[in-house]
Amino acid sequence: MSKHKFSICIPAYKSKYLQECIDSILAQTIEDFELIILNDFSPEPIEEIVERNQDPRIRYFKNEKNVGAYHLVDNWNKCLELSTGEYLVIMGDDDRLAPDYLEEFSRLIDSHPTLHVYHCRSKIIDDYGNDVVLTPALPAFEYVYDSIWHRLRQLRSNYISDYLYNISALRSQGGFYKLPLAWGSDDITAFIASAEKGIAHTNKPVFEYRSNRLSITSTGNDLHKMMADLSYSDWLEEFMRIHPPHPSEKVIYQHLLKEKDRYMHDKKLYTMMLSMRSNPMQKAKNWMKTLGKFGLSIKDIGVALAKSMNSKTT
Repeated sequence: MSKHKFSICIPAYKSKYLQECIDSILAQTIEDFELIILNDFSPEPIEEIVERNQDPRIRYFKNEKNVGAYHLVDNWNKCLELSTGEYLVIMGDDDRLAPDYLEEFSRLIDSHPTLHVYHCRSKIIDDYGNDVVLTPALPAFEYVYDSIWHRLRQLRSNYISDYLYNISALRSQGGFYKLPLAWGSDDITAFIASAEKGIAHTNKPVFEYRSNRLSITSTGNDLHKMMADLSYSDWLEEFMRIHPPHPSEKVIYQHLLKEKDRYMHDKKLYTMMLSMRSNPMQKAKNWMKTLGKFGLSIKDIGVALAKSMNSKTT
C-alpha cells in the first residue's frame, strides 16, 4: 500500500537553484507527499543543501557514480523505483512548482480517476525567476493521436515536470522511455501512458520551467539528439502499427499515416536549428559531415541555419 499520495523526485546535479526548487515543493498546499532527492554524484554541494532542510518528507539518495545527461532517463527510472506514492512527478533541479501544483492535479485526478497520466500548463521563467511566457493552452481531455499530431506540428511545448503519472501504470509500461539525453523521452512516455485511456490537461500554469543556458534543451551533444530523433521516428512507426485510434481520431490517424515522415523530418530540422543558436556557421559545417547518416540535404541545413538566425532577432 502506498505511503503517500504523491512522490516528487529531483534527480539533482546542479546546485545553483536547488534550494529554490526544494522550497517550492515544501510550500505545497497539499502535504501528502514525499520528496526524493537523488544526487547524481555531483561535485557541487547537493548534500549540504539537502541537509539544511529538516523535513521528514525528504528522502535523500546518492548515486555511486555519475549517470550523466546522456543517460538521464536512468535517473528518472531510479526515482520511479524508489517512490512509494500513488502518483509521480520528476522535477528539474532548477525548476519550481506553484504552491497549488499538487492541489490542481488532485482536481484533475478527481475528475478523471482512471487515467494513467495528467498534464498541466507551464510558465517559462528566466535565470532570475522572472516570467517569460506560457506554454499553449490545451483541451481538457484528448486521446493519444491528437497529442501526437499537435506535438509533431510543434504547436505545443511540454517538459517532464508538467506530467503527473500513476506510478503503478508507469511501472507496468516499463517506466520512462529511454532516449539519449532524454530527448523526446517525455513525449513518448506520455504517449504510451495515454494510449488506451487518453490524457487530461489543466490550463492553470502550476509548473515553472527555468529556461537557461545550462538546460539540456540548450546544451548536449547535437549528434546524440539527432540519434534520438531517429529512434523517436522508429518508435512512432511501431506505435501506430499496433495501436488503433479511438473512433473520434480516425481522421487524425489517417493524416498521421500520410504525413508522419514529413513531420519527423521537420523535427530533425528543429533539432539542427536549436544547435545552431550558438556558433551557427561552425555547426552548419559540422552537420554537412552527417548528411547521409541522418537523411539530410544541403537545403535542410540552409533552412535550419536561416531559422536559427531568425530566432535570434525575434
